[in-house]
Amino acid sequence: MIKKLLLIFICISTTCCFPSFAQQNKKIDSLINNLNNVFINKDTVTVPALVENPLMLSQNYLYKLRLDSISKTIPLPYNEYVQHYIDIYAKRKDMIGQMLGLSNYYFPIFEKALKEYNIPQEIKYLPIIESSMNPHAVSRVGATGLWQFMFGTGKAYGLQMDNFVDERKDPIQASYAAAAYFRDAYAKLGDWLLAIAAYNCGMGNVTRAVDKAGSRDFWVVRQYLPLETRNYVPALIAAIYIMNYSGKHQISAQACNLYLKTDTVQVNRFVSLPLLAKALNIDEVSLCALNPSYKKKIVNGSADLPKRIVMPKLKNMDFASIYEVLNHTDLDVDMQIVAAGTDDVRDLRKKKGLVAAASNKTLYHKVKAGQNLTQVANLYHVEVQDLKVWNNLKNFNIVPGQKLKVYIKTKMASKPSADYLTYLVKAGDTISNIADKFEGVTVQTIKRDNNLENSNLQPGMVLKISKG
Repeated sequence: MIKKLLLIFICISTTCCFPSFAQQNKKIDSLINNLNNVFINKDTVTVPALVENPLMLSQNYLYKLRLDSISKTIPLPYNEYVQHYIDIYAKRKDMIGQMLGLSNYYFPIFEKALKEYNIPQEIKYLPIIESSMNPHAVSRVGATGLWQFMFGTGKAYGLQMDNFVDERKDPIQASYAAAAYFRDAYAKLGDWLLAIAAYNCGMGNVTRAVDKAGSRDFWVVRQYLPLETRNYVPALIAAIYIMNYSGKHQISAQACNLYLKTDTVQVNRFVSLPLLAKALNIDEVSLCALNPSYKKKIVNGSADLPKRIVMPKLKNMDFASIYEVLNHTDLDVDMQIVAAGTDDVRDLRKKKGLVAAASNKTLYHKVKAGQNLTQVANLYHVEVQDLKVWNNLKNFNIVPGQKLKVYIKTKMASKPSADYLTYLVKAGDTISNIADKFEGVTVQTIKRDNNLENSNLQPGMVLKISKG
């Protein structure tokens, strides 16, 4: 009897399980159609089940399956951080539509460079979150181009920057430089997600974070990385997802405004892009868009260093006119090549700080309870950022008792005009008692003559005192 009951139970279980097994053969995206079957509560108990929104549960699982289906060399895990950026990108339909259109031109360039350095093709999506695939993009700290190279990093990876060209804006040159960077980053860090993080904040920051975490798992290391970098990797994974599954979010590719079929020529002389556009019978803007790295719309080729020009493939081209522009047209332009200086805002601030240290009077401010960096800066009429540079501060936090170096401009201590006297502020001085020392001088005139916003003084300050 027991054997018969057991046999009946097995048969019923097998029959119930079969539909579930059959559903596995359906396409991933058909899972959403089976929501009602999966999440129906068949229990007769009236107490509602404490489950999340069924639609959300299925969507999350669907996103994971989709990411798994496109993951190749680089792992593309699904989690709440990735979901957050998927939600953001799914709402930016116009922006993603533009990226889909531009990808038709730029992705073949990226793919070729990445393949040459044996870098995973998933990296080609990085310029979407770096620059929105805009070769003229410049960040607040000076990172430039599709791949957002800083001046020093670009130079280290062979990109040329002078008064005629900035190769950080060259889609081809910058792509090879980026591929070389990833080769080095992966060789040092041994993990692709960490290498991607290093592209955002530098290998040094990632190495220190790895040491603190005691792990090479990005999701473990993440908490020790700068805030921007913590979100950088999830944003990339979300961008990869949305570019591959844009249709599932009702996002359509927009027309690309770049010529998709092009030829390249190498020139060993200076060539005007506007004149070449005229010979090609195309809009000047369209030709410059294919050659975004040339600052003056002049290609500065030479025998020692030929330069590339990207031109559209066109029917019925006037080859004689094009040949004339490329080979026989002389330009009235100063051809001296001058290497560009850094445009890294951080380096420029450091230089500014060094100049200040060399030419200005040095004071030391002892931080009082309740003071913040902005209050100290206002006290001496300097910039908060300068205080950070002068004192090697990594953030805006200061503590009572901390000594801050402050550079006062030497012009404040320079010899004043014949209409003024100078007074060196001593400990305990106030504007009121200083005014009492001089005939016809008031608190208001001292504040006016010294551009003081308040009555706070610091020992060592030099005040101009009107002779009346």
